[in-house]
Amino acid sequence: MPAAEFEWVVPADHPAFPGHFPGRPIVPGVVLLDQAILFAESLLGMKVDCWQIGNAKFLSPVGPAETLLFSLQATPRGSIAFTVKSGARDVASGSLTPPAP
Repeated sequence: MPAAEFEWVVPADHPAFPGHFPGRPIVPGVVLLDQAILFAESLLGMKVDCWQIGNAKFLSPVGPAETLLFSLQATPRGSIAFTVKSGARDVASGSLTPPAP
């Protein structure tokens, strides 16, 4: 089963920050999911734009300029399980599921 780790530094000027939230910017969960999808495409060497979010848990807020480590693992059923950490802190986890045949 393919597996890989990807590092991503949250851009301090990410366009989501002004509205999420003024005075205390936090990375929206959808941005973390988008990064997981992009890294899944790199892991598999193919587009996963028709895939679904099997599940997702957001465990700790992420701010500007944080360095995140995305760990992705293909499962025997064809899904991609992912975890996201900032240092030793768990940030998010979930899975991406391919379309039904």
